[in-house]
Amino acid sequence: MNHQLSPDEQREALWQGKLSPKDPQGNPLAFQSPEAEKKYKERVLRVKAAIEMETLPDQVPVTIFPSMFPWKYAGMTVYEAMYDYEKCAAAFKKFVLDFDPDIQWGAYAPGPGRFFEILDYKLYSWPGHGVAPECCYQCNEGEYMKPEEYDALIQDPTGYFIHLYLPRVFGALSGFQMLPFFPGILEMYGLALTFIPFGLPPVQATFQALFEAGAEALKWVAPIGGLDTELATLGYPSLLGGFTKAPFDVIGDTLRGTKGIMLDLYRRPEKVLKAMEVLTPLMIQMGVNSARATGNPLIFIPLHKGADGFLSDEQFRKFYWPTLKEVILGLIEGGCVPLPAAEGGYSSRLEVVKDLPRGKTLWMIDLTDMADAKRTIGQNACLMGNVPSSLLNLGTPEEVRAYVKRLIEVAGKDGGLIVSNGSFFDEAKPENVKAMVEAAREYGVY
Repeated sequence: MNHQLSPDEQREALWQGKLSPKDPQGNPLAFQSPEAEKKYKERVLRVKAAIEMETLPDQVPVTIFPSMFPWKYAGMTVYEAMYDYEKCAAAFKKFVLDFDPDIQWGAYAPGPGRFFEILDYKLYSWPGHGVAPECCYQCNEGEYMKPEEYDALIQDPTGYFIHLYLPRVFGALSGFQMLPFFPGILEMYGLALTFIPFGLPPVQATFQALFEAGAEALKWVAPIGGLDTELATLGYPSLLGGFTKAPFDVIGDTLRGTKGIMLDLYRRPEKVLKAMEVLTPLMIQMGVNSARATGNPLIFIPLHKGADGFLSDEQFRKFYWPTLKEVILGLIEGGCVPLPAAEGGYSSRLEVVKDLPRGKTLWMIDLTDMADAKRTIGQNACLMGNVPSSLLNLGTPEEVRAYVKRLIEVAGKDGGLIVSNGSFFDEAKPENVKAMVEAAREYGVY
C-alpha cells in the first residue's frame, strides 16, 4: 500500500483489495464458480456499506463471531482443535458452509497447542495443560509486572518485554534475562564482550525454543490460513486484519492484572497514565501494521476493563477512554476500520464514546441496550451484535427470530447494523444459530 495516500484513500485501497482478492502467489483468486464470485463481492460491499453508513446495503449483513462453537458443533474437543490443525480447519469450513454468514472470522481461535508447549506458556491454561479437553483455555491472571517496574516499562517498552515480561510468561524464554543491552552495541572496542551471553547455554536454549516454536507456527498457519483462501473461493470473505488493545487493558489484563491495576489507580495513578501514553503509539502501530500485512481493514479491539461497574465514570474518563480514543483515531488515520468490542454492559459509557468520525468504526455490542447504543454510538458508527449468547444456548428458534426482528427494527432501519452474536460463545443450539442468520436475511431487506 502507498503510505502517502490519505487515510480515506488507504482505507479504500484495502476495500478494493478485498473486492479483487489474490491467492497466496499474488495471482487473481480463482473462484470456484461465477456464483461464488458474485456472492463474495456482494458480501464485501454489503459490509462496507453498513460500516460507512453513507448508502444502504441491499440487506442487513449477518455474521457469527464465535469462540469454540465451530469445533464443538463438529463433535470435536477443544484439545483436538488445538493439536490437529487439519481437522481444526475442516471443522471450521463445515461451520461456515452450514451456517452461511456474510463474513467469516477465520479458524484462528483455538491456536496451536504444541506451540504453547514448546514455549512453556504460563499465562494461560489450555486443554491437556490444566484445563479439561472439552473446555476453552483460561487466563492465569497475576502480577507479571511488578509495581516498581513502571519506570522500566515507560523508559523502554521493548526492552522491558524482552528482559522481564516474556521470561515470566514463557518458561522457555528465561534466557532473555541474560541478553545484553542492545543500545550499548556501538563501537569495536570491547564489542565481543557484549556478545558473550549468546554463547551461554540458557540463551542458546531460548533461541532454540524460538526456532522450534516458529516452525510449529508455520505448520499450524498453513492449513488455518489456507482455509481463508479456500473459503474466499467459495464466496465467504474474511475481513479481520488483526487486533490491538486499549492501553489500559495492556496493563490491566496481563501485566499488572485486575488487582494490580486497581491498586495502581490509587497508589501510583501518574505512573499508570504515563505508561498508557507510552503504549498508545505502539498499539496504533500494531493495528496498522497488521492491516497492511493482511490486506484486511478491520482491527479488533477487545475492551475488557472499560465495562459498566468496573471503573467509575470519573475513572473511565480519566484512565480508560483518552488513550483508547487516541488508538481508535490513530487506526483511522492509518486507513484501518477499528472494531472495538464493548464486552459486558457499556450503558454508562455511551455518551462518552459516541463522538467519533462518522462511518469509520464498527462497534460490537454485547449487553448494552441496542436502542441506547443506536441513539449514541450508532449515530456515527456501525453497530454489530447484540444477539445474546444465552439466547443462542438456551432459547428457541422462534425466540431468536423474534429477537433479531426487533433488533433490526430498533437499530437497522436506516443502515449501520450488522446482525451478530453479542459475545463469544462455546455452547449454542445449532438450530438457534441458524435461526439468527435466516431471520437477518428475512427481516433485514432494504
